[in-house]
Amino acid sequence: MPALWIGRGCASGLVWGRYAGSGRSPYQVVVEPAAPAFGCSCPSRKLPCKHALALLLLWSSGDVPGTDEPVDYAVRWQLARAQRVVAAARRRGAGDEEAKARRAALRRERVTAGLAELELWLCDQIRSGLSAVSGTYWHAEPVAARMVDAQAPGVAATLRRLSAVPVSGDGWPQRLLAGYAGLHLLARAHMQLDTLPPDLAATVRNYVGYTVSRQRVLAEPAVRDHWLVVGVRDIADAAIPARRTYLRGDRTGLWAVVLAFDPQGRFSGNPDAAFVAGTTLDAELHYYPGRPRLRVAVGARHGEPAAGPRPQPRRRLSELFEEWAAVLALDPWLPDWPAVLHGVPVPGEPSWRFADEGGASVPLLIGGIDPWILAAVSGGAQVTVAGEWSPDGFRPLTVWHGEAAVPL
Repeated sequence: MPALWIGRGCASGLVWGRYAGSGRSPYQVVVEPAAPAFGCSCPSRKLPCKHALALLLLWSSGDVPGTDEPVDYAVRWQLARAQRVVAAARRRGAGDEEAKARRAALRRERVTAGLAELELWLCDQIRSGLSAVSGTYWHAEPVAARMVDAQAPGVAATLRRLSAVPVSGDGWPQRLLAGYAGLHLLARAHMQLDTLPPDLAATVRNYVGYTVSRQRVLAEPAVRDHWLVVGVRDIADAAIPARRTYLRGDRTGLWAVVLAFDPQGRFSGNPDAAFVAGTTLDAELHYYPGRPRLRVAVGARHGEPAAGPRPQPRRRLSELFEEWAAVLALDPWLPDWPAVLHGVPVPGEPSWRFADEGGASVPLLIGGIDPWILAAVSGGAQVTVAGEWSPDGFRPLTVWHGEAAVPL
């Protein structure tokens, strides 16, 4: 009934009009079609009411003229609606933050309780003696399952690795005791989480198993450099197969590791698992929290990977010992650290070794690789080799034949 509408108009995304209904005063009707949102001064509890629908029908048929500006009551309705929307968003945001804080506090309580049980278990292992688990598999599986329940998956994974130590050959008591000591230290550190320096607290949280979202990491400042891919290692025997890619900054000299995970161990289609040793990538990397800084998320890439130079190695093992001591001071739970060495691979029994130009040598960890490829590239001469340094020795991943990288 267009004749009963007074002062119809539309502008700035609003449609309005006054309708002479059964009330003493005409109803003020406002519609924002894009939202959609509706307002009417009639007493109807329906939303939209019949007046708002009628106004939309008139507008869609071209019976509402356009104006320069909305009328006052339409502007007031729009402002009031915007205030309600903002207030509702704030309430939702506050509610979300409160819920997030409650979940974090509850998890912290569960982890703390679980680690307290772990300390009791560790004391029992020492009190009963390590000989009680000699020759046994999975002796730590029950407490590892408890750590999963306590939402400490990192601790559970460590316990499962330690379960195989009693059948790992000579020297297993020393290795098992060292693993127990690391877990004890981690549990004590978690008790003091609020008083630790932020970077050390982040390291403790990483080992316990607290996760950090990729989005949060990408929000951190980026480090842009030409990153040389020095080594790639697939870890197929993990709970979820993983690929580690080690990078070294040409300008900054910083180390970085990119982790990629794939339940099938194929890594196809994952750009973070497609790096090739010996290539250089101009990219921005974002470091995960913790110390020393190592794990990164790859941000913006500037161009395609290209052939890179041979990295500058440590020529004496004593330099690597100093570097290893420095990073262990920052992270006493660190299992390994990337390194580039220059020297000669030496075949031998019971193990291969790697000797520097001064005659010092370290064991070569050759499980999963063919060491004779390394020996063939060397030919008895010194070569540059990149790999992982650990308390057990040096695991070679890439050897350079001249300027060409040869993956091992």
